[in-house]
Amino acid sequence: MPGNLIYVMGPSGAGKDALMQFARTRLDHDSRVVFAHRYITRPQQVAAHENYITLTEAEFALRQRHGLFLLDWQAHGLSYGVGIEAALWRERGLTVVVNGARSFFLAAHRRYPQMRPVYIQVPKDILRERLMARGRETLPEIEERLARPSEQIPAECTVIDNSGAIELAGNRLLALLKEAAGQLPAN
Repeated sequence: MPGNLIYVMGPSGAGKDALMQFARTRLDHDSRVVFAHRYITRPQQVAAHENYITLTEAEFALRQRHGLFLLDWQAHGLSYGVGIEAALWRERGLTVVVNGARSFFLAAHRRYPQMRPVYIQVPKDILRERLMARGRETLPEIEERLARPSEQIPAECTVIDNSGAIELAGNRLLALLKEAAGQLPAN
């Protein structure tokens, strides 16, 4: 039986990567949960929690043409992809966790209607602080990002508030992953 696909999304700076790293380091070695790295056309940066491999635009286009992505999308002027290896992991019964884009959610959900979406949210003031601390964008770019209208969170999402201590949201994600992998009973 194929494993679950967990699609984690939320605004940039909400702490998706930090929460996934929190859960990743606390899962048992036999947990049956794997975290897919993303392929991104962004230069490699020192990021404590982000799990990605840098590709040039040409490398990304080559992989895309040859069907080497399970999921791929464009966001913030960059190309993102999750490799087809994630399909093999699911076929082997593993629960696969991906860091997806909100803008790509509907397309991903049409392709994988059984996936379990998780939405990480934080208030805008905390989001502003995190984006500024990250240092990838100028203050005007951050303010422009925050001025965008809030999107509707899909009803089928599990929503995790990441505005407090990382242990609170991290343990909630960890419990969800264990349940999806059949290690905990559903609530």
